[in-house]
Order: sequence, then structure tokens, then C-alpha cells
Amino acid sequence: MNNYSTIYEAVGGAKGIEGIVQAFYPKVQQHPLLAPLFPADIIPVMEKQTKFLTQFFGGPSLYSDEYGHPMMRGRHLPFPITPERAEAWLGCMREALRETDLPEALQELVIDRLSGPAHHFVNQP
Repeated sequence: MNNYSTIYEAVGGAKGIEGIVQAFYPKVQQHPLLAPLFPADIIPVMEKQTKFLTQFFGGPSLYSDEYGHPMMRGRHLPFPITPERAEAWLGCMREALRETDLPEALQELVIDRLSGPAHHFVNQP
């Protein structure tokens, strides 16, 4: 990370974010706790996630430019998100990151950065 000013740059910019999202969503679709929360056509979800992660990790404000303020907790309220589902989501992301060539320390930084929001979205016991 020392040579980069943002996580976005450290993961490889747009291509890096796209690679993470491409590796991540097949895992989500196969996960028994997560798959029911997502539509069969996952492409629009992937596109939004790519824009969100780009912005969240310090890249261009693609998500806000198109959808306004992220308000991610509010956007996730319609979905029953339990602590187990938050951990499952993070587990899928860990698996996706392991498929990249990112250094382990950077993978852990990404997970650490995503852990707070993942647990913030919990809205069911």
C-alpha cells in the first residue's frame, strides 16, 4: 500500500475492481445464505457493485454520479441481513480476493475496510 494513495490504486484501478467483482458474484450466487437475496440476472448488481467499490476505495465517484449518495444501509433495509449473512458475504469476498494476485496484506486491508459496512447493514437478529 505504501506506493499508492488509495486502495483503488493498490488493487489495480478499474481492472482490479472489475476482477474482484467478477470473482465475487459467482460465489454469492452459490452461497445458500446469500443466493436468495439476489436476482437471477446478477449483471446489474455487479455493475452497481463495481461502481460502488470504485468509489468506496478512493476511485472516481461513479456510484454517486449515477445514483446519488450511496446511503448503503438504507438501500439494504429491504433485505433480511443477519450477522451470519454479513459474515458469509465477507467470506465470499475473501475467497474472491484469494483468486487475485493481490498481496495478502492488501487482501486483508480490503476485508478490514469492508467489514464495518457489512456488519452495519445487519437488520435482522
